[in-house]
Amino acid sequence: MNNPSENPKVSIITVVFNARSTLERTIQSVRSLDYSHVEYLVVDGGSTDGTLDIIRRYEAHINAWISEPDKGLYDAMNKGLNMATGDYVWFLNAGDEVAAPQVLTRLFEQRPGADIYYGDTMIVDLEGKEIGHRRLSPPRSLTWKDFHRGMLVSHQSILVARSLATPYDLRYRFSADYDWVLSALRRARVVVNGEMVLSRFLDGGLTKKNILPGLKERFKIMKKNFGLLATFFHHIPITCRFLRYLLIHRRF
Repeated sequence: MNNPSENPKVSIITVVFNARSTLERTIQSVRSLDYSHVEYLVVDGGSTDGTLDIIRRYEAHINAWISEPDKGLYDAMNKGLNMATGDYVWFLNAGDEVAAPQVLTRLFEQRPGADIYYGDTMIVDLEGKEIGHRRLSPPRSLTWKDFHRGMLVSHQSILVARSLATPYDLRYRFSADYDWVLSALRRARVVVNGEMVLSRFLDGGLTKKNILPGLKERFKIMKKNFGLLATFFHHIPITCRFLRYLLIHRRF
């Protein structure tokens, strides 16, 4: 970032559609933060299940929100980016939670002014019970080249300087987040590992529910960035690790 600050403004963006049962815990977790320089934005896709009642109930704690039809998850996330005015953007969608009230304070105390901050992710179920850490653990240091091993950092556990946050590529319906993070990493100069869990991610999600088309899209993105031959050979260990994890943990 051009003007490092010890107290940068963070735009937390929540995208939601018909998620009355999970949105409130996301809002409550954002409210729990002990960091005051937060802009909270909610992008609703035109919910009809009572989600809007929850948004209105917490309207005093939401800086801005919209509710209108969209072209899918990543179109809604682009709307959130357009609304954001913070130094950083952080996506926590309906059902996801901040891992602890102190996470932002601790991040910026470590090293102010980084282009990207990242950390680990705890997977939780609908009741909020911890299932375990994400299958792919974040490496100690991270560059765009590390993404040849897959999406090593959960989208919910990465803060990107808004100056690096380009729109999501709507050609990808299930893996635009992989493309987006990889693109930001390619342009980043300073990437900081927070060395802690940043978010609690609600198990499921768009990509997990569409695993095969999501993997096909990711292969295309990897081929674009790393070349066909390298992508093919990188997928051999990726597949082996995936199958081994699935056999041991019975989840992915």
